[in-house]
Amino acid sequence: MRITVDTNFLISATQWDYSVAHKLLKKLIENDVKIFSTKEILDEFAEVLKRDFRYHKKEVEKIIETLMQVLTIISTKIKVDIVKDDPDDNKVIECALESSSEYILTYDKHLLRLIKYEQVKIIRPEEAKDIFAK
Repeated sequence: MRITVDTNFLISATQWDYSVAHKLLKKLIENDVKIFSTKEILDEFAEVLKRDFRYHKKEVEKIIETLMQVLTIISTKIKVDIVKDDPDDNKVIECALESSSEYILTYDKHLLRLIKYEQVKIIRPEEAKDIFAK
């Protein structure tokens, strides 16, 4: 199975050990699920950690270094313009398409509104518990 994660999933998974996203990330890793992201998504993640959580650069680098052990980072050639309300979210769909992901895990309302794009289902981590329970 192949999935794409976005910034807010990564924030929840790394900042709150009790979160559904954190537990799900552990389960995905244990089950050798391929988890995809891009440099752009990780850059946004780093920016949120610094801005909203007041992390220092070295702390952010350590968190990203840990994530890099479990994420597959890809470059995208595919370009889409489907998320009109928040065009930055298009990078998540591009990653999912480029990686042939079956799912995008997100809390982002703009992405969740789409429900599905081409072959990619867009779901909240809470919806994924049964799918990835194997």
